Amino acid sequence: MPTFTALTTLMGQDKAEALGAALENLFPEPIGVGVYEIEDGSGLREVACYFVEPPDDLGLALLAKAHGAKPFVVSELPETDWVAKVRRELTPVVAGRFFVYGSHDADKVPADCQPLLIEAAMAFGTGHHGTTLGCLRALDRLASSGFQGQRVVDIGCGTAVLAMAAACIWPGEVLASDIDAVAVEVAEANVKANQLQGRVRCLEAVGFEHDALKNAAPFDLVFANILKGPLIALAPDMAQYTQAQGKIILSGILNEQADEVAQVYAENGMELAHREEIGEWTTLTLQRQ
Repeated sequence: MPTFTALTTLMGQDKAEALGAALENLFPEPIGVGVYEIEDGSGLREVACYFVEPPDDLGLALLAKAHGAKPFVVSELPETDWVAKVRRELTPVVAGRFFVYGSHDADKVPADCQPLLIEAAMAFGTGHHGTTLGCLRALDRLASSGFQGQRVVDIGCGTAVLAMAAACIWPGEVLASDIDAVAVEVAEANVKANQLQGRVRCLEAVGFEHDALKNAAPFDLVFANILKGPLIALAPDMAQYTQAQGKIILSGILNEQADEVAQVYAENGMELAHREEIGEWTTLTLQRQ
């Protein structure tokens, strides 16, 4: 069965959410509606909706005009076995000592690496995205320089690939938290698939707002691969919950946003130690002073 998408952009979160709510009353009804911030500093929001039958073009046009949005762009997506497609296109990733792969590539795991199994169906956090790859490289650099992580946490863990990578090279329990309950379930499944039960503990939490995180602090290594806005908001908590001389690895930052993020963290007592750009994304490694 084909799927139809309708996309538009407009300024302002309130207006975008109002348009998203109005789309719920369209006939034929969309099977899903999403409102997303475009992380380019422009303030634009994208509104997307999905249909299993052709949408009402006139209704979409009227809603766009009424809410001050650009005209919707409607596209038909052919029926696709997305998991099979991802498996074909996502080849294993090498990031320093780490080898991130799906089970369909299990026969390609080299002997002299630290393997991390992430299934192809869980595409974000497989290491192919510049943000995850940058964090894995940063972790490998720290470990190669002699750093030993003893209290490690991954904030906004997604698939938990970063937490698992840390658990594979250092003893002790690594904490992994995410605001999304589904992401926590995915993380737990990955922990089990990599036989890291008891080494990685997955939690549902907003930032550091969880008793287990506060009780384990201060951390000597914190990962946060999220987005510019949440990273900036987290800066004071990062300073509070990271020990002196502790390391912070940040990503989810567009290259043009990196200076601003680094400056905010510097104002909160965290000095830039390393910066790497991969494509359009930057990974920052900092040290708390």
